Amino acid sequence: MNRTEFIKHARSVSAQHWDMIIIGGGATGLGVAMDAASRGYKTLLLEQADFAKGTSSRSTKLVHGGVRYLAQGDVGLVREALYERGLLLNNAPHLAHNQQFIIPQYNWWQGPFYTIGLKIYDLLSGRLSLGKSLHIGRKEMINRLPTIRQEGLKGGIVYHDGQFDDARLAVNIAQTAAEQGAVLLNYFKVDGLLKQPNGKVNGVKAKDLENGDEYTFYARSVINATGVFVDEILQLDNPGARPMVKPSQGVHVVLDASFLNSNSAIMIPKTSDGRVLFAVPWHSKVLLGTTDTPLNEHSMEPVALEEEITFILNTAARYLNRPPVREDVLSVFAGLRPLAAPQKETGSTKEISRSHKILVASSGLITITGGKWTTFRRMAEDTVEQAIKTGGMTAAPCKTKNLRIHGYIKQPSAAAPLGVYGSDAPLIQALAGDQPGLAQPLHHRLPYIKAQVIWAVRNEMARTVEDTLARRLRALFLDAQAAIDMAPQVAALMAAELGRDEQWQREQVTAFNKIAANYLLH
Repeated sequence: MNRTEFIKHARSVSAQHWDMIIIGGGATGLGVAMDAASRGYKTLLLEQADFAKGTSSRSTKLVHGGVRYLAQGDVGLVREALYERGLLLNNAPHLAHNQQFIIPQYNWWQGPFYTIGLKIYDLLSGRLSLGKSLHIGRKEMINRLPTIRQEGLKGGIVYHDGQFDDARLAVNIAQTAAEQGAVLLNYFKVDGLLKQPNGKVNGVKAKDLENGDEYTFYARSVINATGVFVDEILQLDNPGARPMVKPSQGVHVVLDASFLNSNSAIMIPKTSDGRVLFAVPWHSKVLLGTTDTPLNEHSMEPVALEEEITFILNTAARYLNRPPVREDVLSVFAGLRPLAAPQKETGSTKEISRSHKILVASSGLITITGGKWTTFRRMAEDTVEQAIKTGGMTAAPCKTKNLRIHGYIKQPSAAAPLGVYGSDAPLIQALAGDQPGLAQPLHHRLPYIKAQVIWAVRNEMARTVEDTLARRLRALFLDAQAAIDMAPQVAALMAAELGRDEQWQREQVTAFNKIAANYLLH
């Protein structure tokens, strides 16, 4: 992926028509671009910030059917998500893998209740099952989760779900879309819609935020896949349109691996306020989350609320024999879920729809919203089918069920931190070998090396220090202070690649530190 080449290509097509223009470069928009391009449609994706800058890099890192939705009786959503989970683990084994979860049992009734529920979960996954659920006794429970609170412990229920690296998957989907012929541009903000005399949308006005250049792009179909920002694009189409999305904030805190000391994850199915809490091993750390807090406004950098952090730490303290405190938190991050807005006002977001919705405006603008990472491929398929219809295009079949994601390798063998690169890992190793300085670590607390920064700029369209430290490497999410320490080195490496000066480096470090401050608990 090369931004300069993409811009040249976009300019050459701009006088003609694209088949589809996608606004938004998160999981949904990238999925749509991959689907559309793989069917042979001329595809352009425009993202106002970086790929997966918003919600799509701030998930609980789970590819799951959703045990919670099964409890709510939404069997259709769970079955669809479990099927998609299976496809993703098959198509991106370098990023998505089978993760064992254990529900601790402290009451006699929890054993049969959750065992039966999870047997249904197993059945719904069919031939794409990741393993059978089973009930285990107290002794085996302590053996698998040595840090679990033992007082009153009766046993546990083991089940299997998927785990992945969300931002890395987003980058690899972008690369897959590019390989299929799509053009993808980050830091390109859509600030207007073009319309024919009959009111039908036939393109967009966009600005390159790096240099202020303005562009006009025409298309048969325009797709609004901007997550929590969908209403802003809907307002461009129809000022005064009713909001489609109600944001809900999910917060996670990251701790040292010693708090779990296990390869198994903990799933707390019912916390004090009825929500679900996970403690998941991730990149040699422990991820705790999440919350579900209704908000009335959205932003590019949401900030964890004090009560959310307290809720997570207090809940974890009830299940771990070493209660985590604020000083133990290495990073805290918040993401906004774009839940479909309910018709009637409700204070809780647990019941607001997680299934996706596609809206076609009278202008022909297509908006896709709701859903979750696990079902991104199916959401994209449905959206492209609608775009073909709306744009009057010749139909072509969907190819993504068996489309291998960039980096695909059946048995990833590279050690951390290169395992997530899959088939690209040997190329990064070669880069580090060619220039010995690039094999040096960036920080003693994290495994990342300098070659990864060069790779991110050359091949993954990283444009800022934050792009690199938050989403190409996951440093900001794993250890915010270490990421802050790494920023000057990363800025210098990127500046050499991008042809930037020392002032750019200083500005980048300042901007990154400002963002990173919200990931630290002072």
